[in-house]
Order: sequence, then C-alpha cells, then structure tokens
Amino acid sequence: MHMAQIKKPLVLITLFVLPVLIYLFFASGVTKFGKLSLMTENVPEISTSSTEVVLKDKITILGFLGSVNNEREVVAFNLNQKIYKRFYKFNDFQFVMMVPKGAEEKVEELKKELGQLEDISKWNFVFADESEIRNLFKGLQTNLSLEDDLGSPKVFIIDKNKNLRGRDNDEDEGLKFGYDCTSVSELNNKMVDDVKILLAEYRMALKSNNAERIK
Repeated sequence: MHMAQIKKPLVLITLFVLPVLIYLFFASGVTKFGKLSLMTENVPEISTSSTEVVLKDKITILGFLGSVNNEREVVAFNLNQKIYKRFYKFNDFQFVMMVPKGAEEKVEELKKELGQLEDISKWNFVFADESEIRNLFKGLQTNLSLEDDLGSPKVFIIDKNKNLRGRDNDEDEGLKFGYDCTSVSELNNKMVDDVKILLAEYRMALKSNNAERIK
C-alpha cells in the first residue's frame, strides 16, 4: 500500500472524527462536573424598606461596599470590567451592592464614573441600616467577616432560589464562599468561570423544560 493511500484516511480521521470525540469528551464533562457548589441554602431576602430590589428569581452578584473608600471603588471597577460587562445582558442577572445609609453622595459619584464605561442599569445600590447589612451578611453563613466600615473586598454569587453558590474544593481555599475583587486574576481565573457555569445550569434547565413541554 502506498504512503499516500495510508495518509488519506489519517487526514480524514484528524479532520472529522477527532473533533467529534473532543466535543463529546467536553460535553460529558460539562454534564458531570458543570455545577457550581451549593454553599448556603436560603440566604435571607433583602429586608430594608428603602428598595424594591430582591434576590428571589434573580442571578445576583452580591457585594458590600461599606464606606465606598478607595479599596471599595477598586472592587466596583474591577467587577464592572471583568464580570458585569461580560454578563449583564443575560436575563434575570443583577448586581446588588449593600451600602450603609449616609454614603449616598459617594455612590452617586461612583455611578457616574461607572456609567462612563458601560450601561449600569443592572447595578443596584441598596442603602440599609447597620443591622440590616450585618444580618444579610451573617445569613450567608461564610467563614468571612465584614470589615469595620460594613464593607468587604469579597462578592458572592446568589442563585435564583437564594442559595449561595461557590466552590467546596477550591485549590487555594478549600471552601470558597466569595471572590476577592481586588484580585484581577481571581476574577479572570475563577469568578468568570463560575458565573458561566451557573448560567449554563439555567440554560440547560430551560432547554430540558422546553423539551418536556413539547412531548
């Protein structure tokens, strides 16, 4: 048999069969491993009467901006660039930032700066009393704590059923409840992937429900 006759089937396998096998491998991996860990069930709803924003039936990125100091501004800008811009057009997706009452002027300045970069219609700033902020943070049931100004560099992913999602076997932290927004590498290498996984969960569930209705 000539070498040309041998090469032709190999080329066909490489061009057509191999990509299909790779696709099937990754597809099965998504089905088996593509779920974001459930860290805390039934996170408390936002209790303040100053807003109509709710967690139920929304995919929420929840943060605590405290006194909106320079570090918290870094949190907001990193989130805006790395997470919000990428995902805000998805249905039922929102950002909720808890802020102590009295910081309204600083938030207005922050919103103006964020608005120069992107449509910020899905950024929600909720002004609340100290007890309301602490109760919500406590309800996350994490191994983290708020800083003295009622803020945190960490943000949290809350699903539509008000469950805190994260990683129960993170290579760096073990239990990963929140994402450090002062670290661009953490946002790029972990949070982006985890938001994608949660959105994929809902897309798959929607497709499954639609298929059931068609039957």
